[in-house]
Order: sequence, then C-alpha cells, then structure tokens
Amino acid sequence: MINKKVDFIFTIKVEGANPNGDPLAGNMPRIDSRGYGEISDVCLKRKIRNRMQDMGHEIFVKSENRSDDGFNSLEARFSSKFDNKSTNQEIEEKSCEYWLDVRSFGQVVTYLKKSVGIRGPVSISIAKSVEPAIITTMQITKSVNGQEMKDGKKSSDTIGSKHYIDYAVYVVNGSVNAYFAEKTGFDEKDLEVLKEAIRTLFINDVSSARPDGSMEVKDIYWINHSSKIGDVSSGKLKDMLIYDLDQEENKDKKYEDYNFRLDEEKLKEYEDLGISVEHFVGL
Repeated sequence: MINKKVDFIFTIKVEGANPNGDPLAGNMPRIDSRGYGEISDVCLKRKIRNRMQDMGHEIFVKSENRSDDGFNSLEARFSSKFDNKSTNQEIEEKSCEYWLDVRSFGQVVTYLKKSVGIRGPVSISIAKSVEPAIITTMQITKSVNGQEMKDGKKSSDTIGSKHYIDYAVYVVNGSVNAYFAEKTGFDEKDLEVLKEAIRTLFINDVSSARPDGSMEVKDIYWINHSSKIGDVSSGKLKDMLIYDLDQEENKDKKYEDYNFRLDEEKLKEYEDLGISVEHFVGL
C-alpha cells in the first residue's frame, strides 16, 4: 500500500481540436458560464482507463469499442465474477483485486440485487482553461448522400458543422488518498501506472475531433507528502501553480508564452513542511 498522500497538477495543450464535446449543445466544446473551456473529470478518467488497458491491466469500465473479454455491459462483466451468494465484503475486496480502475477510482455496484459502494483513492478535477476558450464552427458537407433521394436531390445529412478550439491550455488537479488506498489495495505499482497513464494520456486517442498531435500533456507536477494525511492542503498546492497572461491582442499563442511554474516562495515554505515535488513532461 502507499503510505503517503500524493497530489498532482498537469497542463494540457489543445490546438485545433474538440477536447470534450457537450452532447446537449450540438457536441460543441464544453465551456462554463464565464466562457472558460472545460474537460469533464469523467472524460479524463475514461482516457486514463484506456491507457491502463493499453498497458495490459484489467479494467472494469471498458468502452464498448474496447471490450476485449466478450462482455458488452458492466452487468455481464460483473456477473462473470460474482453471483447472488457473493457477500458485499467479498464483492468489494475481489472487485478491487480484479480491476485496476475499481482499485483506483472506486465503483458503485448495483447488479444482482446488490448495492455496494467502493470509494477509490484517486480523484481528478474538471480541467479548466486558463483563458476563455474561443470556439470556431466550420460548416462541412458530405460528397455523397447518406440515403437515397429522388431527382438527384441532396439529403439533409450532407450538411453539418464541426466545432473546435483553435488554441487553449487547460489545468487539471488530482490527488491520491492514502487511507482509501489501504481499503482498495492501491499500491506503489498502481501509482506508477497512474503516473505513466497521465504522462501518455493522449496516446492511442485519435479521432476526427482530436487529430493526432492536437492534444498534448505538457507539464506535470507530482507532489509527494511525508504522511498519509498530507503536509499541505490540496487547495493550497493548487494555488501554487502560476503562469503569465499576455494582454496583447491578435497574438498567436504559444505554450511557452504562459511560462507555467510553481511559486518559488510557496514551494520553499511547503518543502519545509514536508512535501517534495517531481516535475516531468508529457510524452
């Protein structure tokens, strides 16, 4: 088991991509009420799960197009391991043993007339852009009808729209709770898998909305505490990340212009309290 709390902060560069479409808004990139871009925590966990699976680990919540065990639902996958005779304690312990994502993020089990809540040690925040996100909408057309039409007419599905973020940088915060890790069995090896999944988050994640190279993990700050409870609150560590905002209009943005870094004064203060920081970059 891990014997210390861990916090992490990482940045994501988006260029010419839709990082997380909102199905209730015509699949436009998500923004908050102030116009800042968002990537949901569910979306980020999905990508981490995919990377865990790519690295050869068994996960419970598999995408339909990534199901490699013959099960097309969570209920079928669960029922392959448990039955009505399984106790709640057995379900909790064995689920954590079988599946890395359950051991990491937890899971609510509501199958076979059971109700078991497993609380995972890894938490991920919603990603927020550092500046308001500008959404570009491009009208697109198909070169062929999707359905038969008489008299050579064009069907309605030949016209559509594509939405994307021209350029934005997002910040993600997360943590690993050592007490919950004890309960699920999340250990140091699992922690290394999580770290590598974040470092390689967008590998094998290509789609028409996210062309290869359009999304990239940049800076990762991995913060180790000296105790299970933690030496500094996650809120204070979150505020330690600083960056520059250029007020010049009509300037082509570059990641380097933001100059992401940790506040040196706060870092020194928190290091004296027991934290240590590992800085590395995404693939």
